[in-house]
Amino acid sequence: MTTGKKSKPSYIYAIVGVSLVLFLIGILGWLMINGRALTRAFKEDIEVSIDFHDQTRDASVQALKTICDKQAWVREARIISKEEAIKMQSALENENIEAFLGSNPLFTSIALKVQEAYVNKDSLAKIKEFFMQSNVVRDVNYPTLVVNSMNANFRKISIILLVIAIVLFMVVAILIDNTVRLAMFSNRFLIKTMQMVGATRNFITRPFDQRALINGCISGVLATIGILLVKSFAEAQLPALKTLHNNNLFIILLIVMILMGMTITFLSTHRSVIKYLKTPIDDLY
Repeated sequence: MTTGKKSKPSYIYAIVGVSLVLFLIGILGWLMINGRALTRAFKEDIEVSIDFHDQTRDASVQALKTICDKQAWVREARIISKEEAIKMQSALENENIEAFLGSNPLFTSIALKVQEAYVNKDSLAKIKEFFMQSNVVRDVNYPTLVVNSMNANFRKISIILLVIAIVLFMVVAILIDNTVRLAMFSNRFLIKTMQMVGATRNFITRPFDQRALINGCISGVLATIGILLVKSFAEAQLPALKTLHNNNLFIILLIVMILMGMTITFLSTHRSVIKYLKTPIDDLY
């Protein structure tokens, strides 16, 4: 009875310790999910402008718009008339450009937004080539420098975050292992006593393994609650985060955290019990 009572605080400390390290890796995972959504939002906001020759008939413009709508890589396409284009540009520059120049220098166009996977130098070059085959298309423009630098920067950030995630996972595994081993240290005499009275290895390890799975699950749930609170607070302060949120990936992250806590806690506990079973009694002191 005395041994059991002394071991309970160790379990509590272990649960809290494992929860904290799972919380840290969960926060990083959440940031990576939001970063991935932010990358997609930036890429899908890139606009390709398909400019038409002057005097191009509305029917021809509409026909090309229909072709755009049928392409799998097109996310959104809308027609911008000469008049609408000059109004938008004048509002942007806060000046009546048509009155200043005496004419409207802009063209009727289709503003095209493509799927994320196609926002790269090679795909956009092929898209431009595709539309330039039409004799009514004057030019196809998109922010080349922005696309190139954006992809390069996102690639670097992804690599950095991946390295941080791997390092943090290793640190988390080591911290959880040390926390569990410290908790099991208080039970070393109980383990050895059970062995000395003739209990089999499976009989001794089973209750500790079961307790480890329960503790790991509790730790994962506590870490999950912590992340949900942080997420709610962050979204309350920055409502734009709600539009970036991916519910499916976030749920997977929470499940992985719980499973990670259960797995590492179970393996560390089982290894510690086996270690004390193999340790001579004199070495336990």
